[in-house]
Amino acid sequence: MADTPMTWDEAIAAVCGPGGRFEIVDATVAGVPTRVFAAAPSSLRAVFDGSRRHGEEIFLVYEDDRLSFDDVLRRVDELGAALVENYAVRQGDRVAIAMRNYPEWVIAFAAITSIGAVAVCLNAWWTGEELWYGLEDSGAKVLIADAERIDRAHGAMITLGVRGIVVRCDRDLPVGVTRWEDAVIAGAALPEVMVEPDDAATILYTSGTTGHPKGAVSTHRAVVSALLGFACRATVNRLVSPPVDKSPYRTSFILAVPLFHVTGLVPVMLSAFAGGHKLVVLYKWDPERALQLVERERVTTFVGVPTQSWDLLECPSFAQYDTSSLLSVGGGGAPAPPELVNRVERSFTKGRPTIGYGMTETNAYGPGNTGDDYLRKPRSSGRTIPIMEIAVRDEAGRDLPAGEVGEIWFKGPNLIRGYWNKPEATAEAVEDGWLRSGDLGRLDDEGFIFVEDRVKDMVLRGGENIYCAEVEAIIYEFPAVYEAAVFGLPHERLGEELAVAIVPRAGVDLDAEALRAHVRRHLAEFKVPTRIEVWAEQLPRNASGKILKRALRDEIVARDAG
Repeated sequence: MADTPMTWDEAIAAVCGPGGRFEIVDATVAGVPTRVFAAAPSSLRAVFDGSRRHGEEIFLVYEDDRLSFDDVLRRVDELGAALVENYAVRQGDRVAIAMRNYPEWVIAFAAITSIGAVAVCLNAWWTGEELWYGLEDSGAKVLIADAERIDRAHGAMITLGVRGIVVRCDRDLPVGVTRWEDAVIAGAALPEVMVEPDDAATILYTSGTTGHPKGAVSTHRAVVSALLGFACRATVNRLVSPPVDKSPYRTSFILAVPLFHVTGLVPVMLSAFAGGHKLVVLYKWDPERALQLVERERVTTFVGVPTQSWDLLECPSFAQYDTSSLLSVGGGGAPAPPELVNRVERSFTKGRPTIGYGMTETNAYGPGNTGDDYLRKPRSSGRTIPIMEIAVRDEAGRDLPAGEVGEIWFKGPNLIRGYWNKPEATAEAVEDGWLRSGDLGRLDDEGFIFVEDRVKDMVLRGGENIYCAEVEAIIYEFPAVYEAAVFGLPHERLGEELAVAIVPRAGVDLDAEALRAHVRRHLAEFKVPTRIEVWAEQLPRNASGKILKRALRDEIVARDAG
């Protein structure tokens, strides 16, 4: 580590140049010229095998349980053997996970990907109807879940022929489901399987604009590239802004977001696994509990959505806890207000604000901003290291000069291969190795990206993507609704809240709570509108008949302000 700060370009040259720790070279990936890390592990199996050297070091902390790398990897081997020998899981087969943030989630993911199967990471907040869709769409062979998710999904499992493994369950089991303790093969070795870089590794579902989520498929190369991207950027940042004092604490993360989210999966859980770091797991988000664990475990890194940083700072007992171990406070999933950036800088002894701009489709990796740069440009999501290219383009796909707003495009080995069984959606999103982000932004003359708006019809509520078309499809099924438009309204803590403007059918009174209950039966709780605005006349439209959601939003915001 340098005692004197380097410039960004000097640090990139030192870290990513020939002979550097993260040397970047040119390669061809899926027929596209791509910049890759020269020394990247070949697969996630290789990543997990590499972590065996950490032995008895503590890896997972969950409540009062403390599991070493040896403990975790022994269980990975036992489950991997069971999936192959007793569940006939072969390379390329899909195995789904649906549970809270338990240690078994981590173990299941490592076992599935280590035997060459595809980990289907299902949203644990989904209803039974949504879980059915995920299981059927992915063609999952096995579901590993907690008791609550098994109950929700059991009808689908029976119909689809999906076998189940349940964790932390001490009651009678439904048909076709086996307890984890009975399913694993005690003391078994991990089966020998050759996993290639371009084999599929994960399917993560991202909200769809056509009423159903899309399964984003990533290869081992993509996930590993994102992992190394985070590690590379951290190394570059330390050279650009060397810490004043070396931390006396071992690097550790607190898992404050769900593992089925790409943020919880890649930059938090997998980064801890790959780096030999400690991972402190929260059962569910609770700011006071998070502060307790930061103090107890001397956590150094907090990665979450901006609303969680707000929650920490607004916790009435914040000042009572020792948070001096924290070196980095931030995350991604949504832009952070400049005031939050400044509050983080003021409120923690050593913890500095950070932001990352990634997507499910980029395995969470993308531009990043931290420390002095973030304070200098608090509205910017930062810069990328050369593993990823970034461009701002007009509607015709032409590059725009610095300062002009257009759609943000990404290119790199960390991008998804495409959407599961959706070639048309893949073709719309990925073009010649470039991913259309759906976000509008601009680059400045230093290469910092500023996200200005979204092209897609999407609401970002506390880090959760909500596509309006999906919610509208359900709302239109409610008998009293004649016309509906779903959109986002500004919200101080969540960033946006979900709103719907509704024109009721003639002569019918709209029962708002009954409508919410209707949506809740079909969709996860975060997709239920908190604001329901009833309109007596047709919603505003443009010349082509499209509802003007921005006009609706502006009118309501103005009314609230008045």
